[in-house]
Amino acid sequence: MRWSIPRSDAVDVLREQLRKQVRAPFAATAGMVVLLWASLTPSLMPRTALFQALLTALCMLAGYGAGALAGWLVRSCGGRLAGRARVIAWRVLAGVAGIGTLIVLGLSLRWENEVRDLVGVDRVGIWHLVLTVLITAVLLALLLGLSRGIRALGRSIGRFVGRFLPAAASTVIGGLIAAVLIYELAIGVGGNRLLGALDSSFATINQEFRTEIPAPTTPELTASPASSQAWEDLGRQGRVFIASAPTAADIGEFTQEPAQQPVRAYVGAGHEGVDIREEASAAVTELDALGGFDRAVINVVTGTGRGWVNENQAQALEFMWGGDTATVSLQYSYLPSWMSFVLDRQRAQDAGLALFDAVYGRWLEIPEAERPLLVVSGESLGSFGGEAAFSGAQDLATRTDGALFVGPTADNRLWSRFTEEREPGTPQVLPILDDGEIVRFADQPEQWDLPGAWEGTRIGYLQHANDPITWWSPSLALECPDWLEEERGRDVSPNVRWIPGVTMLQLGVDQFSANSVPQGQGHQFGTAPVYAWAEILPPPGWSDERTDELAVVIGDRAWLR
Repeated sequence: MRWSIPRSDAVDVLREQLRKQVRAPFAATAGMVVLLWASLTPSLMPRTALFQALLTALCMLAGYGAGALAGWLVRSCGGRLAGRARVIAWRVLAGVAGIGTLIVLGLSLRWENEVRDLVGVDRVGIWHLVLTVLITAVLLALLLGLSRGIRALGRSIGRFVGRFLPAAASTVIGGLIAAVLIYELAIGVGGNRLLGALDSSFATINQEFRTEIPAPTTPELTASPASSQAWEDLGRQGRVFIASAPTAADIGEFTQEPAQQPVRAYVGAGHEGVDIREEASAAVTELDALGGFDRAVINVVTGTGRGWVNENQAQALEFMWGGDTATVSLQYSYLPSWMSFVLDRQRAQDAGLALFDAVYGRWLEIPEAERPLLVVSGESLGSFGGEAAFSGAQDLATRTDGALFVGPTADNRLWSRFTEEREPGTPQVLPILDDGEIVRFADQPEQWDLPGAWEGTRIGYLQHANDPITWWSPSLALECPDWLEEERGRDVSPNVRWIPGVTMLQLGVDQFSANSVPQGQGHQFGTAPVYAWAEILPPPGWSDERTDELAVVIGDRAWLR
């Protein structure tokens, strides 16, 4: 005999299931609304509709969770909305949420355009809000579905634990076990597998390059006949770095004097995987073979992610010193910079330490009177790795002749220490350490100049006040940073406010836009490294006029991509 459910009953069952899915407790709904409003406040970078929707959905989910937890705690203590009070509370919440959200959406458009004006990008209109709302609804539904699945897992575990422990304890323990289980699967087992899978995937991309560009023939460049490194083993960014090297003629046209071909030595990860110590050793051998230790300046560069080196940094020194320079770097990952930072940042530090130690060891073998000037540099993740070879400012001053770190991350060990130890009264976005005797910070070229003397080794940090890569930190979740309590830095909206948890998410999302803004904003530094090197390691007879001229030349040069 076949049993069937009447159609009307089936509709009722479906309606009841749907109601359960969309139903939310009062406190959870209130928390979701509050963090919806908070997510629409401004931060450092303009946001596209997609990024704003992602941020809003994440904040609403966090608000839902925080509200649900608060409601559970209240109910556990005997508090409960019921009867007419419950109806009134829901009506008030609905009215406040509706009117408040319309007001905040309107304000958010004004705030968004204010930030866009500050960084110099096009304004947006009402369709930006419409698209944001639509995408947010989709993302929130997906995130709520996922979170409820995890909650269901926690309840199942709790019911099992409830056979042996009191109900209240089993509920908490079940939730904790589910959270730990999900974390271990996602971050522990899954994270390692994800890293391996991404490495394999990006290893293929690593080999892609414009096929019409042949290996160099100039003996001062890696992959030339004088080199031990094969062109196809350098990886995409390594080949870009070598192919973008200026010629002696390029430099001579600027200096109006005979110039040399700069040495560029690079070791890629190749096809066999990353072995940082082996690559560092090979990089020194390569640098030696190309004549790098016979030049006036050696620049040890820690790249970012897949091995990208900022051409504006490298070429500034090459042009200033008439080509009498050598630049050496290596590839330590197949992953883009942000993935490498999130999943395996230790590689950057290992690479920075191994490369500098290898070069420094060979440099010490040269008679002291004949040693070239030795400098280190890096941008973003490269600055994070480049610092790893040193214990502090005195160590940098003792073992190098200068350093330039551009767009440091908040995780940079030395940068964090120097910033924390700044002189009282100096802002976090532009600190002064020990009167600028060794280490200086600048957002704009004129800020390198301080009243005190900058003699001996000069260490420079080039950073922007609105660069989320520099100012994002997990501590933002619970602690207001100094840069938001002090006078706002350049091009930071006065309407930016610290909101627990939300500000951390805002700057996390901002990082994806940090390279999509004009030069001089966010994580785009343009020709600012030219002015930095002119202060840190100028050649004899160099002038401010020559710096301005070189900035124009460097800005007009087209790099390979």
